[in-house]
Amino acid sequence: MLFALFLQNSPDPEQIQRMILALVPVFMIMGLVSVAIVIIPFWFICKKAGFSPWLSLLNIIPLGGVILWYVLAFSEWKVSPALQAAYTPQPPYPPQPPYQPKV
Repeated sequence: MLFALFLQNSPDPEQIQRMILALVPVFMIMGLVSVAIVIIPFWFICKKAGFSPWLSLLNIIPLGGVILWYVLAFSEWKVSPALQAAYTPQPPYPPQPPYQPKV
């Protein structure tokens, strides 16, 4: 019975085509946003690891992201840790008068 109602009120093919054409830009924008959400963090990770940031484009290829994970996980990163600022002791407060040697 429900199937008969669906067939009775089905839109014509031209109307279906217009609906699909209206949704194509929405799906394209959603696809670009989702790709950007994945590629941008990998771009910065590759750059900080000392690799070419263009490796992040492997995420576009199916299973390319998995390959990139393995490259990042098992390779030696070419960067060294940031140097810490050297500790310099603060002079005592208040400043002490200069020492007068005994003659």
